[in-house]
Amino acid sequence: MESSMLKKTREYLRLTHQDSDRVTRLSVPPQRPEAVHSFYESFTLKGIRLDRFQPGSISCSFTVPPRLTDRNGNLAVGVIANLVDEIGAIVAYAKDVTMNVSVDVSISYLSTTKLNDDLEISAKLLGRKGAYNGTLVVVKNKATREMIAEGRHSYFSKARSKI
Repeated sequence: MESSMLKKTREYLRLTHQDSDRVTRLSVPPQRPEAVHSFYESFTLKGIRLDRFQPGSISCSFTVPPRLTDRNGNLAVGVIANLVDEIGAIVAYAKDVTMNVSVDVSISYLSTTKLNDDLEISAKLLGRKGAYNGTLVVVKNKATREMIAEGRHSYFSKARSKI
């Protein structure tokens, strides 16, 4: 006998014709071999506007587009996770470092946001000890000032070889 929670979960995860149609309408350009970013990064970061940048701190704006919403019309939680990752990495960027590798990500999802909502994304570098960096990323609804999510992310960076 199936529990009601399992039935609800199965129904929520069921692929609908509407979901299938949304995926088939996506236009995915071919990835160039020399591209630095993946398709997913380019797809989610498209449309972000930089408002303020200084070493260790960044603030940007973002309007939720239809391509990044779930079937309920909310900004998909995976997109929020990607924003925490990408914006946090920008704040942790250091010259002559080949790349940041994620060590730990913790995200608190506090509210939802809908299609066409204007968001404010702010991030700051919490600290740097050797090759280890910690960042804090906050996503808020610009109009209501309601916090949508807060993410803490740590990175390990390896210096570029001088040989």
